[in-house]
Order: sequence, then structure tokens, then C-alpha cells
Amino acid sequence: MSTIYLSLGSNIGDRRQQLTDAVRLLREQAQVKKVSSVYETAPVGGVEQDDFYNICVELESDQTPEEVLAMCQSIERQLNRVRKIHWGPRTIDLDILMIDDNIIETEDLKVPHPYMLERSFVLIPLAEIAPEAVHPKTKKLIKELVQEDKEVRKTEVRL
Repeated sequence: MSTIYLSLGSNIGDRRQQLTDAVRLLREQAQVKKVSSVYETAPVGGVEQDDFYNICVELESDQTPEEVLAMCQSIERQLNRVRKIHWGPRTIDLDILMIDDNIIETEDLKVPHPYMLERSFVLIPLAEIAPEAVHPKTKKLIKELVQEDKEVRKTEVRL
């Protein structure tokens, strides 16, 4: 069994419901061990859009990394994710952050996620559920990688 960390985000429609639905679908295909609090965050990437709700999830699964990617993409399709604008608005986004201590660099999959170290909206909820996890490339604890970001606001919403 592998330990898998995902980042989930939504900024279209009922953001909380989109995250709830995504976690429910994950539970149907893997063991969901932990779910972070929900954080409301400003969008990144320069595209004008609404704020996101973001969470991180810890899973255990015996799926291969490619099967985990296919599972995430399937859930995005089920929740009507449309890819029109790079870093644009979305009903749901599931990103694989880490799978054990694997480093994977293929055309379709990059683990650890290449932008996670630049994104407080990923590191803060990840540090909440996995502060002692080690980033495979930096070899630092996630709690050491967290950067304070005034744009990240923890909400009182629980899934």
C-alpha cells in the first residue's frame, strides 16, 4: 500500500459540495485516511476568476501511480471539469502531490507535484494532515516547507 497525498480545489458553483463529492468518489476507490480543513484562497496564474476552496487528502492505495492519475482524471470528468484555460476556473481539480518517496517524471505524470513548493494553498493544508511527511526531492519535512501567506484564509467548513 502506498501513501498518496492529493490537493483538491474548486472555484465554480458550490465549491464545498464539489470538494465533498470528490472526497466521496475518492472513498469509493481508495482508503481516505485524512482530509484537511478547507482553505479559501486567491487564484494564481493571472486568470481573473473567483477564489478557490482548497483541501489536501491522504490516501492509501495499492494502485500504481498511473492508476492514481487515471482515478483523479475520472473524478474530474464525473464532476464536470472542463479544461479550457490553463490555470483557469474549474469545478474541481485533483493534483497528485506525493506518492510515498517516489520521484516520477514522465510526460503524463510528475511526482512530487512540480509547483507544490511554490503554493501555500497546497503546503498549508498538507502540513495540517502530514506535517512529518518528507518531500522526496528537498528531503525536508512538509511543516518546514510551509510559508505564511496572507491570501490563504482557513474557513470553518468541514467535509
